[in-house]
Amino acid sequence: MADDYTLESFVEDLRRILGETQDEASILKQVGPLARRAALSPAWRSDDQYIADPELGFGSTLLHVEPDDSLFIVADSWLPGRGVNAHDHGTWAVVVGVDGDERNILWERVDDGSRPGHAELRRLDERVIARGDVLLVPEGSIHSVVNETARTTLSFHVYGRHLNQTGRSQFDPETRTEKPFLIETR
Repeated sequence: MADDYTLESFVEDLRRILGETQDEASILKQVGPLARRAALSPAWRSDDQYIADPELGFGSTLLHVEPDDSLFIVADSWLPGRGVNAHDHGTWAVVVGVDGDERNILWERVDDGSRPGHAELRRLDERVIARGDVLLVPEGSIHSVVNETARTTLSFHVYGRHLNQTGRSQFDPETRTEKPFLIETR
């Protein structure tokens, strides 16, 4: 029997959690299982969420954003062999695998951030998330994503703020550069 936990119910639960606490660790602990439940529910999914920009290698489908940009939920599709360079979010995030595997490489910034456009990263770890796996991403974390499979994959992403409102960055560990990172959703 499929879980009929709707996106609307999930958003109501998020609003309740955020109304009760601003402690990031507590938020992540509570949101993780609910995001997994929502991500695995077929109620929100559609074939058009697998559409990705061939130039970028991924696509983001807007599922929900609060009027004040305080919650942002998207479905991200990843083309085969593609992904996104190291980036931060400027807010907490919860990522859940929905269809296919995605490899997340976790990074640490090792410079002091004092030189505009410059960033030095050190690779810390990696984690492959598959269907139902949850990745909790505290604010300040840096990760990159790659789909190493032969088909387009899909994941469910929940953020504490709209990503285009957080001042987040994308990094190139090889060239040691940092630049602003905005996304387009459909």
